[in-house]
Amino acid sequence: MKQIKRSEFLGNVSESAFASEKVNVHEAPVNEFANKTLPHFSSRSNTTLNPYTGTFGNTELSHLIRRTLFGVTKADLTAFSGMTLDQVLTALLTASATPTPPLNAYNDANFTDADIPTGQTWINALGNANSVNANNRRKGSFKFWWIGLMINQERNLTEKMTLFWHNHFATQVNVFGDARYAYKHHAMLRANALGNFKTLTRLVTTDPAMLVYLNGNTNTKNAPNENYGRELQELFTVGKNPQQYTEDDVKAAAKVLTGWKIDSNAITPYFDSNKHDTNDKVFSAFYNNTTITGQSGANGALETDHLIDMVFTSNEAAKNY
Repeated sequence: MKQIKRSEFLGNVSESAFASEKVNVHEAPVNEFANKTLPHFSSRSNTTLNPYTGTFGNTELSHLIRRTLFGVTKADLTAFSGMTLDQVLTALLTASATPTPPLNAYNDANFTDADIPTGQTWINALGNANSVNANNRRKGSFKFWWIGLMINQERNLTEKMTLFWHNHFATQVNVFGDARYAYKHHAMLRANALGNFKTLTRLVTTDPAMLVYLNGNTNTKNAPNENYGRELQELFTVGKNPQQYTEDDVKAAAKVLTGWKIDSNAITPYFDSNKHDTNDKVFSAFYNNTTITGQSGANGALETDHLIDMVFTSNEAAKNY
């Protein structure tokens, strides 16, 4: 399959998005920077589109920013004014630097986080917060921190794509409880938000928050748990279709993933070979009857990489996401 740069892809899509075509006019919105009309795409975008060569003025710039950021302001238009489309795309696809982590902002005798002084971060604290209230405060700290980053977004895709991947690889902090899991999951999504989808999927597969959320940390050779093996295929990659993967593929994927555990102090994954199913795992015709050879010892962890490689050989992963 031909590879295409993101900047080229967005430039190609622009040809359809900015084309002069008749559109349905709607009442003027309250926000002067909101869409005045519904964008019309003449066809589904693909790599055969030619680069956009039409007008690139404030109208087209506003449309592009509105689609890549959380809205558009006068300051945004001013910042990008005078740039070519290629220059704007380069700026939008330049990731933000890693932000300062959330801090303990509370100094209340009833909610004191004894492990973390006010004004210092709690993300690397050892063990759980000293009380339920303190951990709840950490959760609140994380939520306010993240919302603040979105409100005060830089002029690139980082914030919108971080939220996009959070929604795609969905988890719930109330399930894994510890706020440190939420932050580390978020940091992983943020660091890879503009990167490779396959790489990100591999990282998510053994991410501590995901291991807890979809029971990967309890998935063992004697009691295989199919939750993540199913969601990996149904929701995260190839999509749900009766003519695609099978129930046996779900079971085989679950066996591949047996043995992953979590270091609850460091909040890092590790592989327990004693919990891993070392038998061969055979997949259906959808995956070309692939067999992932069972591995023992530390090599058992390599089966996870083989599983991700296999899933991404399917065109359906590209079609769906």
